[in-house]
Amino acid sequence: MSTENLPQSPEQPSRKPRVAVVFGGRSSEHGISVVTAGAVLKAIDRTKYDVLPIGITSDGRWALTADEPERMAITDRRTPTVDELAESHEGGVVLPVDPANREVVYSEPGSVPKALGEVDVVFPVLHGPYGEDGTLQGLLELSGVPYVGAGVLASAVGQDKEYMKRVFTSFGLAVGPYVVIRPREWAQDESAARKKIVDFAGEHGWPLFVKPARAGSSIGITKVDDLSGLDEAIAEAQAHDPKILVEAALRGREIECGVLEFEDGPRASVPAEIPPPDAHAYYDFEAKYIDSTPGIVPAPLTEEQTAEVRRLAVEAFEAASCEGLVRADFFLTEDGEFVINEINTMPGFTPISMYPQMWQATGVGYPELIDRLVRAALRRPTGLR
Repeated sequence: MSTENLPQSPEQPSRKPRVAVVFGGRSSEHGISVVTAGAVLKAIDRTKYDVLPIGITSDGRWALTADEPERMAITDRRTPTVDELAESHEGGVVLPVDPANREVVYSEPGSVPKALGEVDVVFPVLHGPYGEDGTLQGLLELSGVPYVGAGVLASAVGQDKEYMKRVFTSFGLAVGPYVVIRPREWAQDESAARKKIVDFAGEHGWPLFVKPARAGSSIGITKVDDLSGLDEAIAEAQAHDPKILVEAALRGREIECGVLEFEDGPRASVPAEIPPPDAHAYYDFEAKYIDSTPGIVPAPLTEEQTAEVRRLAVEAFEAASCEGLVRADFFLTEDGEFVINEINTMPGFTPISMYPQMWQATGVGYPELIDRLVRAALRRPTGLR
């Protein structure tokens, strides 16, 4: 029987993918994560995606927040917080833990839980521990919810500067001299641990950079010019992470390169150069985010140097099993060698951040960048891959 003349049921419009932008978190980079989320919320294409902003407070509560990116900016040299944006100081958002159910629920004490709808993909714009280090990624894997960016292993490797360097070395990428002080070493014998650093300085010279091993945004880092500043630098790093990393200073230019996952694999952006900031001893947190020290995009390199750093950035992406995006940071030493300093699996995404600026100069604007990241996440299954 022919169906040509039968009345046809109208097609139901397809639902737009729903993106949960998760930000804030328990790390010392909480405020910068909020600023990043504001930029993403402002730029994401609302004709393509429904958006659900979810903030994580500094004490770990998942809060429903207003979709008001204009309130997520640095004001009077101060970063915003999720507590200021939360619709309630008691209510909490709960992600599903059943892979067959992607319904997000919001509940407040004494009230009936409210369904917020299904989430198709999470955009976790969290920086530092408890968000960028594989912990949130593991939760999303258990929930079966796709997410933007690196998986559990790559996130963990990208957060821990020691193991990041070990992975890079095993893949033949050049890294600078460093030494690690673990919490147990410091607890058992402070003098021996301090001597380990002093001996390292005797071999490689001053200054040294003392860093939290698992933090970012240049938080907790101190440039130490001599022995007199060492103890204060150690205390500052340990305030953010009980495990610290000490690096020898490398003489050279700071070069950064962005990597983005396309349909045919990762590609590198044009590189940028970070010039020495006039008002700061090095490119620290205030130079990056408060005083907005501008980078040079594209970096003034030769064609050969540009091709080489782009190749190395993709190699670093692949070495750490990254997905989605990475910003790779290098030193171009005085003898012309690129030495990789670190990667960032969820780099700063504010309008002034180098990662979007590099891709803008490469021909991928901010809204398209976000769209590509979301589409890459939707293409990729959770679980073993």
